[in-house]
Amino acid sequence: MRDKPESESGTGGTATAPAAVPLLRIEGLSKRFGALQALQDVSLDLWAGEVHCLLGENGAGKSTLCNLVFGVHAPDAGSMLFDGAPWRPRAPAEALSRGIAMVHQHFSLVPDISVVDNLLLGQVHGVLDRKAWAAKLDTMRARYGLALDPWARIQDLSVGERQRVEIVKCLIREPRLLVLDEPTAVLLPEEIAALLAVCQRVADQGCGVVLVTHKLAEIRQVARRATVLRGGRVAARSDAPSQEIDALVRAMIQRDLATPPSATEAPNAAPPGAAEAGARHGGVVPQPALMADGLSVRDADGVLRLSNFTLMVAPGEIVAVAGVEGNGQSELGAVLSGMLAPTEGRFFLAGEEMTGEPPRVLTAAGCGVVPEDRHALACVTGMSVAENMMLDRLHRFRRFGLLDRAAMTTAARELMARFDVRAASPEVAFGGLSGGNQQKAVLARELTLDPLRFLLAAQPTRGLDVGAVEAIYNHIRAAAQRGVGVLLISSELDELLSVAHRVVVLYRGRIMGSCRADASERPRIGAWMAGQQEQSASAASGHKEVSP
Repeated sequence: MRDKPESESGTGGTATAPAAVPLLRIEGLSKRFGALQALQDVSLDLWAGEVHCLLGENGAGKSTLCNLVFGVHAPDAGSMLFDGAPWRPRAPAEALSRGIAMVHQHFSLVPDISVVDNLLLGQVHGVLDRKAWAAKLDTMRARYGLALDPWARIQDLSVGERQRVEIVKCLIREPRLLVLDEPTAVLLPEEIAALLAVCQRVADQGCGVVLVTHKLAEIRQVARRATVLRGGRVAARSDAPSQEIDALVRAMIQRDLATPPSATEAPNAAPPGAAEAGARHGGVVPQPALMADGLSVRDADGVLRLSNFTLMVAPGEIVAVAGVEGNGQSELGAVLSGMLAPTEGRFFLAGEEMTGEPPRVLTAAGCGVVPEDRHALACVTGMSVAENMMLDRLHRFRRFGLLDRAAMTTAARELMARFDVRAASPEVAFGGLSGGNQQKAVLARELTLDPLRFLLAAQPTRGLDVGAVEAIYNHIRAAAQRGVGVLLISSELDELLSVAHRVVVLYRGRIMGSCRADASERPRIGAWMAGQQEQSASAASGHKEVSP
């Protein structure tokens, strides 16, 4: 699309005079990494004052395109113009100096220093006035609703809080071009709404915004125009993306999205796998897949992070844990995955106590774990894709004391095809995969654990495109149909309501309430997430379990 838009105001903004030339023009851009052609002949225009959404499946080339604009990589062919002048940045520092800021898909923070010190890096020389920058954080919180403790260390923050730091690092520079690569992947609905409002406000002030997203609601709300990448090429463009969502999805995944089962099934229906699980036990009701009894966690400073968490997950049931990140979800996941011993309480898997047991014992007992931080806990990026996908079953490929790599590669290739993990081969380094393909590989390993009795899935769709999200939840539903109990921790409330049977809400480490997973319960769930408790006998005991 080469014609400039009629106005640059976006939805609900005040129209500004059309620019004479695009803020950013990309012509025939191509980039290859070894045998992988990441981008091929990509062209698009971004106008000042617009939010331009960039869509595509995982590995389609979206992050590569953003990194070329920001100076992380240099293009092999093609050209760019920024504000009418040739643009070929040699490094991100040059891009920052010209007014281009980028929120990366993966964090670029120093973990053992404070939030305010991370903001100071690269922006201040000489005397460091930390108090002044802490005051700037208060200003940012007032303007954008992105609250941060300036003195907290990055390593002590939740994943969502770290993403907020990355966003604030960019916004505090007041850039002319803001590139956001999946910025809302770890934010909650109200935080997402606030961030999209920020994007629109920044665009209304004349800044160009590139928003990489897979979330259709975000496109409807904020996109002025959209470009779809598939296989490194431009597959579609739209000047009216809010009206052409279906066409954009088809261009992205080459098919229509299926209607989620929960849209047609009765709400709060009985777990579909429960009957099958009972049949396998001769009609006797089997042990709960998970029984958590009064789990509590205090941190090194004695602060109670998880309080009296009591919950039962039946075989074949999907129970969702909702809540603003930093309210005990990480501690709950760490306890149930064997990474952290609870201060108080116990938990059982299929009737067998697992309190304090290490991860290998939990795996042997049939516990699959998808942790929220895949890089730190779920993979070894320097090892191959095949090695990562077979980490929990390497013993199956031993022959005469040696590892049968050919058999392991064959098994990994089958899993890659089944779960749509896209890589040149199973032998490539895991760290070379896109974030979404890394997540799909981790899910493939955990969902094919044999036996699999209980699945803990924390943020399982973070960084995945809409097609991959659909596929992942289809796999999780299929596991539940086989009688696997699932505890699903996610900040994506819409996803939780579409896939779960029940929702429990954590606030400051304790269960505020429990209800069926149905859209009609959204107001109540939202109130619990904000710490508001119903004035009723049942809600007053919010730490206790409520049966489905």
